[in-house]
Amino acid sequence: MHLPHLTVPLLSITAALALGGLVPGALVTAGAAPAATVPSAAVPLVADPDLPDPSQLPDPEPDDVLDVDRGGVTTPGAQTTTWSLVPADEDGPDDRTSLRHELDPGQEVTDHVALTNYTDQAVTFALAAGDGLITDTGDFDLPPTATAPTAAGAWVEVTDAVEVPALETVVVPVTVTVPQDARPGDHPAGVVASVTTTTEGEDGGQVALDSRVGVRLHLRVTGDLTAALTVQDATARYAPSWNPFAPGQVEITYVLANTGDVRLGATPALTVDPWLGAPAVVDGVPVREVLPGGQVATSVVVDGVWPVGFADVHLTAVPAVVGADEVPGALTEAAASLTVRALPVPHLLLLATLVAAVVVVRVLRRRSAARLVAATEHGRLKALAAT
Repeated sequence: MHLPHLTVPLLSITAALALGGLVPGALVTAGAAPAATVPSAAVPLVADPDLPDPSQLPDPEPDDVLDVDRGGVTTPGAQTTTWSLVPADEDGPDDRTSLRHELDPGQEVTDHVALTNYTDQAVTFALAAGDGLITDTGDFDLPPTATAPTAAGAWVEVTDAVEVPALETVVVPVTVTVPQDARPGDHPAGVVASVTTTTEGEDGGQVALDSRVGVRLHLRVTGDLTAALTVQDATARYAPSWNPFAPGQVEITYVLANTGDVRLGATPALTVDPWLGAPAVVDGVPVREVLPGGQVATSVVVDGVWPVGFADVHLTAVPAVVGADEVPGALTEAAASLTVRALPVPHLLLLATLVAAVVVVRVLRRRSAARLVAATEHGRLKALAAT
């Protein structure tokens, strides 16, 4: 089951998530069995008994919201653990909605996240960094918690686990070290805090659940940057209407690929121009974010296209800057063109049926006339023979 994106208000979950599910945002509540068994690591932490008021926390930008997938079983009445993970400075939560840094290759920076336990008992939370990705629905997410990072998530160092006293906040250092050979451009990542619990399933077996909340890391490595989108693998198919007196439609599929170094959004537009008649122009599905090296597959249906033999299809995608990013240079529109066959199959069938009907009628009339002539001649000869 898919939950709505978590902004900052409290999200209550009486059953935690199946292993690998991510609950991002400011607060999360999960059914609590024993706390996560990951041992605590000795790192400099700052405890703050003055808890942040959830209603005063800032709403995240659309591109700072992580995706949520939920699974497992619900255990009504079970104890719950409620916590939040938000950007912070050394003293506690600040007004940011994500961590954002622009670093040189080889440079290191230490930022912070604030982990707040809203429960009336101490809880040990597991922390981990992960590589950023875009889901099939266009949302930002991190891989399952057990997935070892291989990209920017591997550059992030955070303690494995933190025990947070009841009703207190702990500030956790997050250190980012960029490799010397890092590629210039955007490298998405994130940090999650999770609690693993167990619950009994309907069959009596134990189900392990992992509930987590995350903070996104916007990381850009300095250097020569290129912002570029391309339209790839474009195809078009004409589908005639069952009604020969109505126009058909063209279904267009294409892939929007980010071939540059920085993340971009896009506003696609499509034009279907039949060789006879007026062109049809429609807007494509807006793309909120495509990461460098990533791609988004999309399909669009254009109605009102008459089958006049062939139609030219033109696709354009206007790149857009995402959120508070800065993109160097001018953005160039991505484009692609192709031709689709729009054959009037129903009309040809109807015409063939009409022609066949006319031919059949004429043949039947000729045969009827011939039989009439033969019968008349036969009667005349019979009359002559009788005289």
